[in-house]
Amino acid sequence: MFMQEQGEFTTQSPTLYVSSDEARRGFCPHCGTQISFTADYISGLIDITIGSLDDPSQLPPSFDYWDSECLPWLSISDDLPRHAEFPPIE
Repeated sequence: MFMQEQGEFTTQSPTLYVSSDEARRGFCPHCGTQISFTADYISGLIDITIGSLDDPSQLPPSFDYWDSECLPWLSISDDLPRHAEFPPIE
């Protein structure tokens, strides 16, 4: 998750789909792949899907969130801070 002013789409902006009263999802206008997520309850932030980045290894995670929704069979072995839902916005 990033502050919206930290980045920009260089070739073409995603096509937006209003998925609820307060949330918007961005999709590639050519292939339909989800690229981004923004919502009123995280104003100023944008969630970019890691698979849509040219080199995702350049942005290792610094925390895990929505841990309360983790499937019981999934074992995450990193030592990153965990948040039950969204992390505190500082």
